[in-house]
Amino acid sequence: MSAAVTRLLDLPRRYRPWVPAHLRLVLRDIVAPGRAVPGRHDEHALAAIQWLERAQDRREGQPDAGGVSAGWSFEDGWLPSYPETSGYIVETFLAAARSLERPSLVDRAQRILDWELGLQLPDGAFPGHFGEAGSRPVIFNTGQIMHGLIAGYGQLGRPECLAAAVRAGRWMLAQQDADGCWRRSVHNGIPHTYNTRAAWALLRTGLLADEPMLVRAARANLDWALTQQDADGWFRNNAFREGEPPFTHTIAYAARGLLESGLLLGESRYVVAAERTARALAGQQRADGFLAGAFAAGWVGEGRRYCCLTGLAQTALIWQRLAQTPTGHDLAEHAERAIAYLKRQHRRRGDGAPDDGGIAGSAPIWGRYSRFEYPNWAAKFFADALLVGLSGEPVPAADPVVAAQGREVADA
Repeated sequence: MSAAVTRLLDLPRRYRPWVPAHLRLVLRDIVAPGRAVPGRHDEHALAAIQWLERAQDRREGQPDAGGVSAGWSFEDGWLPSYPETSGYIVETFLAAARSLERPSLVDRAQRILDWELGLQLPDGAFPGHFGEAGSRPVIFNTGQIMHGLIAGYGQLGRPECLAAAVRAGRWMLAQQDADGCWRRSVHNGIPHTYNTRAAWALLRTGLLADEPMLVRAARANLDWALTQQDADGWFRNNAFREGEPPFTHTIAYAARGLLESGLLLGESRYVVAAERTARALAGQQRADGFLAGAFAAGWVGEGRRYCCLTGLAQTALIWQRLAQTPTGHDLAEHAERAIAYLKRQHRRRGDGAPDDGGIAGSAPIWGRYSRFEYPNWAAKFFADALLVGLSGEPVPAADPVVAAQGREVADA
């Protein structure tokens, strides 16, 4: 009996790998792993976007209609709409509307925003988890919704979105400790360096709304994050749970927040920190594009038996962005390898099955990250990397007003 089959038999029964629809996906990763025939960027991008459209349509007629289903899992099937990730899917739909010439995606983005605005709490925060009654707000989740609100303001001309983002930003400020770290209203009650991606949203909001306190709070968190980076680029306090090695998913979150904030502000120390991490990951990448799913201190690969596909797509985006800077041209090759690997994991059969156009959490599908799931954020980041490859434009779209104000702040 192969080691893969042995591990599968040891999994908790709640995953039900013996269900025919599930067994097909499991056997595919045993018999023919990563052998999908890759196509053009636009073909894969369209399939991923269509999967996200179906995920949104799955919630029609439900109280959470307008949002995008968190994904599909062996355990629960199609999941409820996820406020956090639906928020940053707004920017993906708007980018795809332009690059793929699908104007209907603008309406889909509007529907997400309408739903999100209806969820905001009186203190400005947004509920965590799936937004159900009683779910407590979380800093990171609120920050990702703010990215969508900023797109609603900057790209769709909706002033109420910026007003909502400012209220959310003031709530984030009220939760922040003096050293810039967030230790309250955080996942699992522990600090997370990857909250830099929420600080990036806070920075964008502060610059757009001319709210200096929000800008200062964002910078304070970014400065705290720098104290969490080892000399080799690895981040401490960057996993979902204390004592666990961080997935490439959260490693990329931390690096992306620093990178984009540094580019906005013209602050080289943030960009340099992100590039340090990006180059360390490039050094760990295999020739076929694979990255281990998680890394412990010293870049010890704790997940070499699987790839966190979400994290790989996010890392490809970081390499793409750095390749556009004076010092990062050589990283373009690593982004291309990553995208090629992701394409080989991406099935496009056109039958509307849960995996048709989606991206699994891990390859193989029983890997530790988002096990036996097709999360919507995996499809989102894969689509983003493909769209950047097609147009050369960043996702989210660059906002000239924010960039100009960021330079003014840096010069002050």
